[in-house]
Amino acid sequence: MVKQLFIETEKKMKKALQATQHELALIRTAKATTSLLDGIKVDYYGTSVPINQAAAISVPEPRMLVVQPWERGMIGEIEKVLLKSDLGLTPSNDGTVIRLPIPPLTQERRKELVRVVKRLAEEGRIAIRNIRRDANEELRQAEKTGDLPQDDSKRAQEHIQELTDKHTELVNKIVEEKEREIMEV
Repeated sequence: MVKQLFIETEKKMKKALQATQHELALIRTAKATTSLLDGIKVDYYGTSVPINQAAAISVPEPRMLVVQPWERGMIGEIEKVLLKSDLGLTPSNDGTVIRLPIPPLTQERRKELVRVVKRLAEEGRIAIRNIRRDANEELRQAEKTGDLPQDDSKRAQEHIQELTDKHTELVNKIVEEKEREIMEV
C-alpha cells in the first residue's frame, strides 16, 4: 500500500511539474521558439486543431517565426487566429507563408514577464504541496485504522517530504532558467 502511494504521489508530482513547464514555455521571451504557438488552435475543415497540425512552423532566425500552411487556402484563417491570439505579435502574410517577427522586449515588459513566471512557479509549488498533503492524509488515515504502524507512517511521510523537496527544487531550477532567458538582453 505504501509503495503504491509513493508511486502515485511521484506520478502526480511529475504531472504538476510538467504542467508548470508547459505554462512557462508559453511565455514569450525575446527569442523565437515554435512552442510559442503551442496553445493556438485553428479551424481546419470544421475541426479545431493545433496550428502545428495545419502548418509547418520554423525558426529561420532568432527573432522570426515562419508559419507555412499545408494548404494555401488556410493562410487567411491562420493569420486571423494569430492576430486574435494573446501573443502580441503582428503576422505578415506574403501569400505562401506567414512571418511573425518577435520584437525585442522592453525592460518593463521583462520585469512583468518575470512576475508572471514567479506566479506560475508558485502555482506549481502549491500543486506539489497539495499532492504531499493528500498523500500524508492517506497515511494518517491508514495509521488511524491500524493498517499502518506509526513508525512506518512517519518514515513514509519523510519519504513523501523528500519527493516534495525534489520536485519543488526542479520547479525552482526551471524558473531560474526562464528568468535568465527573459532578462537576457
